[in-house]
Amino acid sequence: MNNSVNNTSPSDIEFCNVVKRYGEVSAVNGLNFAVRRGSFHSFLGGSGCGKTTTLRMIAGFEQPSSGEVRLSGKNVAGVPAFERPVNMVFQHYALFPHLTVAQNIAYGLRYRTPRPDKKTQLRMADEALEMVRLSGFGQRKPSELSGGQQQRVALARALVNKPTVLLLDEPLAALDRKLRKEMQSELLRLQREVGITFVLVTHDQEEALSMSDSISVMHNGSIIQTATPEQLYEAPASRYVADFIGESNLFNGTVRQMQGDSVVLRTEQGLELTSPLTPTGKALSADVAGCIAVRPELISIASANANADMTREVKLQGHVEDRIYLGNSTEYRVRTQAFGVVCVRVPRQQDHGANAFEHGAAVSVGWDHANGLAMAL
Repeated sequence: MNNSVNNTSPSDIEFCNVVKRYGEVSAVNGLNFAVRRGSFHSFLGGSGCGKTTTLRMIAGFEQPSSGEVRLSGKNVAGVPAFERPVNMVFQHYALFPHLTVAQNIAYGLRYRTPRPDKKTQLRMADEALEMVRLSGFGQRKPSELSGGQQQRVALARALVNKPTVLLLDEPLAALDRKLRKEMQSELLRLQREVGITFVLVTHDQEEALSMSDSISVMHNGSIIQTATPEQLYEAPASRYVADFIGESNLFNGTVRQMQGDSVVLRTEQGLELTSPLTPTGKALSADVAGCIAVRPELISIASANANADMTREVKLQGHVEDRIYLGNSTEYRVRTQAFGVVCVRVPRQQDHGANAFEHGAAVSVGWDHANGLAMAL
């Protein structure tokens, strides 16, 4: 695992060589990580990567097969979920339909020791509703609320007990895109206001990048890289991360030689590319398999007639195979003889030649060596 996040601050969550098996199947394989106190951390990955199992072991719904799970420095092996200082918000909000909003929020307070009296429970429920900007909604039933409002009630119910850690199991998946964006802002605001550790599980990279202080990318039960959103996007540790986070043009091949911190790669097409080695990945050496990744927004596109004017170190000729209008940018997929399809993304304010680059247009694309990153497969 590559870990580029500073974990010198106290941690609310630590995994030490944690393995979880179901029979002969390993759901997570030797996880080691720490989540900084008061931060917003995300586990990001595709289905079956182990992220939900990891969350459930923090919550106490699952116990590790081996290794230690620590909360605030204490090993919680065998400690049941209801005795842990954590609460969880699920993808399906699991609100009781026959109870009012206030009663839903106060439900967990009945099991606190010592248990607050009924008046105190309702006061705490009202405070939690105010926190999620639903003051005055306490007497409504869940069926009388929108999806976004139900999600806020689920958040209020989880926060009313003032947990050390709040776990979020894809809580925005059921919302439409516009409402999801609004709730992302709400979650960020809440996390800053209450100051507790939030841990999110999601398969949505945009969601993780926009909200997190740190992200662990998971694959096949292991953490591939833990870093800030900026580090994951700008300095992926491996081909998998470069491909999973955002979009990249990926050129596989064999390392021909090392030139200081740069890698000369002979591609599968027999051509050579040069790029700096990613600062977060493992070292490369001659004759090993590698990859050079170039983000679409770092590639220029021009009319084929303007090729002589393009001052890029790598220049390719091709034809526009697809043109996709994305609002704030235009994406071109250019079929080149040298490397197959190359994806180029042009900001709207720079896309002056859009009419010239329709389907089939002859174009030149290019980038500088420094715009790529070489990394292990």
